Amino acid sequence: MIKFVAKEFSVDAAGPDGKERRTISGVAVPYNVFAVVSDNTEVMFQPGSLPVDGKAPRLFMYHDATQPVGVVNERVETPEAMLFSAKISATSLGNDALVMAADGTIDQVSVGVNPTEFSYDDEGRMIIKKAEWLELSLVPVGAFGDAANIAKVAASIHQNHENTDHNKNVTESEKPTMSTETPAAPAAVEATIPTPALPAQPRKEFKMPSAAEYLAAYHIGGDTFRKVNDAYVNARKQNLSALEAAAGDIATTDTPGLLPVPVLGPVFQDINYIRPFVTAIGARAYPDGGATKTFIRPTITTHTQVAEQTGAAEFGAAAARTMVIAANSVAKKTFAGQVTLSYQDIDFTSPAAMQQILNDLMGQYMIATDNFAVDSFVTASTTIGQWDGTPEDLILFLYGAARDISNGSNLFPTHIVMGADAWAKLGSTVDADKRPLFPMVGTPGLGGYNTLGAGNVTNWSTTNPLGLQIIVDSNVAAKTMVVFHAPAAEYYEQVRGLLSVENPGTISRTMSYFGYASFFLAKSTFAQKITYA
Repeated sequence: MIKFVAKEFSVDAAGPDGKERRTISGVAVPYNVFAVVSDNTEVMFQPGSLPVDGKAPRLFMYHDATQPVGVVNERVETPEAMLFSAKISATSLGNDALVMAADGTIDQVSVGVNPTEFSYDDEGRMIIKKAEWLELSLVPVGAFGDAANIAKVAASIHQNHENTDHNKNVTESEKPTMSTETPAAPAAVEATIPTPALPAQPRKEFKMPSAAEYLAAYHIGGDTFRKVNDAYVNARKQNLSALEAAAGDIATTDTPGLLPVPVLGPVFQDINYIRPFVTAIGARAYPDGGATKTFIRPTITTHTQVAEQTGAAEFGAAAARTMVIAANSVAKKTFAGQVTLSYQDIDFTSPAAMQQILNDLMGQYMIATDNFAVDSFVTASTTIGQWDGTPEDLILFLYGAARDISNGSNLFPTHIVMGADAWAKLGSTVDADKRPLFPMVGTPGLGGYNTLGAGNVTNWSTTNPLGLQIIVDSNVAAKTMVVFHAPAAEYYEQVRGLLSVENPGTISRTMSYFGYASFFLAKSTFAQKITYA
């Protein structure tokens, strides 16, 4: 689940008539703004990405489902943001939420969503088009920093509660009071919220913190570690039962959830989900919105002809040749993957297992579609020959590939694509004096002897084929390189995104991610394949 912190909200605890309203309102999600969310993913919500009807999102404290404080009772869509209004429950936890919102302790909201339709840009940032709005939480600090403040406090909180007699009576004069006012708001009305005394409890026998508890507190740091360390020192000196806690004398063994096994940072990602080949040639939209299973991509197989007029100077026959256009049928391929997660795995893991698995599922889709595009491209290309590994033979093949692309077309090669193995071999190829054939520096005296590979291909008069843009893609077959004219390689794609279904019988959720892809090479001679042993 993605947790996205919005900018601001306001508290409206009482109306002009003095009756309790107990509501907060503000911005739930700003649109078209990138921000880093709870799992370190950079995301942006598009207008219309959140629903304004259906089941109302619950209002939590700190994204904790065990601390509900209300419900979102109004959602308003604007071009700039999703606005909300939430009703705070008349409970002790709800009272605390209103107090902390009014005095500025909590001044932000954070939306929890499950993306159902989204995509990634070239920088790997998620763009959310549709999402399930699961909950909204009150939080003290979020991604927007100081800009995420409460806009105003419309009125103070007014409550009447019966006093609870625990250790002593709490009189009217002893009740804590709170009033809040801002220059732009009406005058605050004094609010009174009783705070019952904590029930007396016998002191519990202190147990020496275990090594695991001590290390967990060390990782958390701050006041938690100070308390555990102080208790450890005191126990060694006096064998006393005195581990100080927030309220009462509670040992860490009595609250196992407060000192969890620490998770240091996000899950390490060992795959870079990029599509080098697809990114280089670009992804195109399907014609007619992609509503058909196949589509036609026309190419010219025979051009018309122009020549000198034959026969007599006048009335001689003009050259004539009929243009032939091939109707190439291109099919769509479906790429999909699915995973089923138990709700225990979704709810009990940190970092959230569902988001980690969804990110991996989308990344695997990227790798699979790039692999399809690369394989289709290499298969459709023309083999020019096998490089024997020498610099002379490599130069011969590179120029030969450029020649075959340019002959009869006046077009030039723009790219060369290869796997990591071919890239390493190409970069380590040296001349007779052990100097790199493709140096990084073109300055004499700094290894810049063989500078043929330093240019950009624009035309024959200014540079040469050794200025090709190199694409290194792990999906290219081993010991293979392809020199090609990029506009001839066409990749089409329609990403359908995420599908999700609940499985009540197994208390789980099944999710799949899918899309359609097609590849077309306009002319096989515009892609020249070079292999080596």
